[in-house]
Amino acid sequence: MYVYANLERGDLMAFNIKNRNFLKLLDFTPAEIDFMIDTAIEYKKLKRLGIPHRIHEGKQIALLFEKPSTRTRTSFVVAANDLGISAEYLGKDDIQMGKKESIKDTAIVLGRAFDGIEFRGFKHETVEELAEHAGVPVWNGLTDMFHPTQILADFMTIKEQMGRLKDVKLVFVGDGRNNMANSLMVGAAKMGLDFRIAAPNNLHPDGELVKTCQKIAKKTGAKITITDNLYGAVQEADFIYTDVWVSMGEEDKFEERIHQLRGFQVNRDLLNATGNPNVKFMHCLPAFHDLNTYVMKDIHEKFGLTEMEVTDEVFNSDNSIVFEEAENRIHTIKAVMALTL
Repeated sequence: MYVYANLERGDLMAFNIKNRNFLKLLDFTPAEIDFMIDTAIEYKKLKRLGIPHRIHEGKQIALLFEKPSTRTRTSFVVAANDLGISAEYLGKDDIQMGKKESIKDTAIVLGRAFDGIEFRGFKHETVEELAEHAGVPVWNGLTDMFHPTQILADFMTIKEQMGRLKDVKLVFVGDGRNNMANSLMVGAAKMGLDFRIAAPNNLHPDGELVKTCQKIAKKTGAKITITDNLYGAVQEADFIYTDVWVSMGEEDKFEERIHQLRGFQVNRDLLNATGNPNVKFMHCLPAFHDLNTYVMKDIHEKFGLTEMEVTDEVFNSDNSIVFEEAENRIHTIKAVMALTL
């Protein structure tokens, strides 16, 4: 009951982020990020204990999805229900945003109808424009640049495993330009991790974002390393993280990405190269680790691959914490909504 009392009395409200948008981690201080993670951990305890926490009873939110998703949609819906919030799903064919109605006008209309808005889509500028005009909290469920709700879940998972974030050695393997690499780098810089991106030279992250993160790292004690030396990058790693080689909307790039990244697969040899038998494997999902999807069957027919960014052996090993990570999407999204509404 102590956890419940904490949240009900507001004992955790050391930081007031009510009415704030949640668009990218660059907008928050390390202390605020840690506060959101700790709040999520408390909410996870409440859910495990079966203690109701419907602190926003009667509120309503809109879930805007240009891109489909399993974890983001279900996490927002479950988290909203737990908080007493009604969630309305609006897919790309359900509203006229950007087609017959401008983003600004859509934001104003939805802001008058709902208490909060989630957006998952392509251009980051879209979620920024929604936030500018909605007049209610707007949450980024994923854009081409950033995926901040995923990073909160990732860092919550790391904190559960290690008891801390500071100086944890986290390695991202794969396309260093994508939204996951970007967001992990920002989060790591903010929270003081030893973060490394292992990627081919032509798939390194944007130079300006790297400079921004390195500037932050000087203040927090974080380390940011970008390299094409895969086996050098994973030395003494605590966590190895990867993502699909082709992001949604880039399906015509499979042949090119396979050619660029097939040497950057996470497999047992790579885990062994860390020298850490307890190294953990992370993935934001979905993952192409077997032939049990239509996409991988097609890839197998065209390119002969049975696995892509991670082997099935690693994905299903004791080193893998991908499903703990996926569950934590619920708790961290719940924390963000609870604190900003």
